[in-house]
Amino acid sequence: MTVDDTGSDTGSHPAPDGESPRTAGSVTDAPPTRPDARPDAGPDSRYDRRPDPRPDANTRLDAHPDPDSEEDPLALRLEGLILGAERRYTPFQAARSAGVSMELASRFWRAMGFADIGQAKALTEADVLALRRLAGLVEAGLLSEAMAVQVARSTGQTTARLAEWQIDSFLEGLTEPPEPGMTRTEVTYPLIELLLPELEEFLVYVWRRQLAAATGRVVQAADDAEMVDRRLAVGFADLVGFTRLTRRMEEEELGELVEAFETTAADLVAAHGGRLIKTLGDEVLYSADDAGIAAEIALRLIETMANDETMPELRVGIAFGTVTTRMGDVFGTTVNLASRLTSIAPRDAVLVDGAFAEELIHTGDAPASEAEAAEAAAAAEKEGEEPPSYRFALQPMWQRPVRGLGVIEPWLLARRDAEA
Repeated sequence: MTVDDTGSDTGSHPAPDGESPRTAGSVTDAPPTRPDARPDAGPDSRYDRRPDPRPDANTRLDAHPDPDSEEDPLALRLEGLILGAERRYTPFQAARSAGVSMELASRFWRAMGFADIGQAKALTEADVLALRRLAGLVEAGLLSEAMAVQVARSTGQTTARLAEWQIDSFLEGLTEPPEPGMTRTEVTYPLIELLLPELEEFLVYVWRRQLAAATGRVVQAADDAEMVDRRLAVGFADLVGFTRLTRRMEEEELGELVEAFETTAADLVAAHGGRLIKTLGDEVLYSADDAGIAAEIALRLIETMANDETMPELRVGIAFGTVTTRMGDVFGTTVNLASRLTSIAPRDAVLVDGAFAEELIHTGDAPASEAEAAEAAAAAEKEGEEPPSYRFALQPMWQRPVRGLGVIEPWLLARRDAEA
């Protein structure tokens, strides 16, 4: 939900049909600062900060639109309900009230993903508080300015996708008008009024859980350098022939297929101890600290999709090595190699690189060869001991050149028959 950037310097701008205006933005055309302008100046000041009546937690917040405004009053009421405050500030006034420069305010707003809104009075006390908090973290030396911008960007990108998903998929299915003549917006208001506090609490809970899990992984790193550049297994899973499917299937069918694939992949990755990095429609990217976990996830994905007649075939590529993590994403040669392995993998098969194969052999999850496994079993039997148990089998494939990465030797990963 955004406020359109129409270039106007007065009033507020209409949002697209069905959307509420977003109440944060940035501006590059701020008026010059008056030396005598103060946040506590009188009514004639451009920084008129006379307090509005602040409702208690049980009071409905209804926005009071300008009579000449083209915005839907119901949309403004929804905005006021969600934000918990009414529009009071232009971006310039918000920056001054927060005690930050317009340049820094613009960087924060854009990083959060909000459009420029000129000098529309579209911001609230919450926007001022958010600016004040970010700037305070910088002033206290807890974050550098660049890091604070990264915090704003990562939070904005993540929550923007979450909000879009909830509006498109969740609320859309719950706001069908129950009676003729009622609009979707009229149904949405009481629904959001009931759901908002519960969803807010749940969001904070999940974020804390994820933060605790991520912190635990980081503090277990061997050294400080490994906290940023870590050795991970990275896997790509790609639906085969997806481009052809897009030409044959209806849009709704295609959307259902993609959603089913992403949901299945996300559940399997989480259940077996991996981390879903991102989904790309016909492809998912995941990582794991342990090569055995990454291998199990890959084979489970292949097996699950093969048992679903509605799903196309799948191929997976995995590489193991140093990975740079930034803003929840992963980068580096290891990631590129995993992507290349996926593109050359056979249908319903998993290809891994040499480093990944070595890691499986080192941890005892796979034998270097079946001949070595047979020798180990014979030696154990001779000593009256249990033979080693391997979960996976590795088969070396032909070496081949890969664009940008030179010559590689992929290995075919499979489950090892317990009787082998």
